[in-house]
Amino acid sequence: MNMNYFVVGTNNMDAATQFYDALFEQSGLEKIVPAERMTYWVGEGFAFAVAVPFDEQPATNGNGTMVGFGVGSAGEVKRLHAKALELGGACEGEPGQRGPRFSAYVRDLDNNKLCFAD
Repeated sequence: MNMNYFVVGTNNMDAATQFYDALFEQSGLEKIVPAERMTYWVGEGFAFAVAVPFDEQPATNGNGTMVGFGVGSAGEVKRLHAKALELGGACEGEPGQRGPRFSAYVRDLDNNKLCFAD
């Protein structure tokens, strides 16, 4: 079994789309906008999306919820962490070795937690 997609909520689609467009600009992911309330970035067997909640209530981040991205190298972990901070994200853990993985943690503009790991 494989996870095929992950969605985080947003209260500002324009700001979220700009953040993730810039964050993913070197990833090779394809951007797809199937509806005004949702934007996807799609790769082989993988999709990540931001969405205005279907119930039209404010988007909130989940306590303990985190999206992890396997990015292939320590250098890419460092680059994406720095890029997220440059785009207005917040640091949740500097790049470094954690157990068997080199990883870093950030929060996006809607306070969703992301992890980048080698």
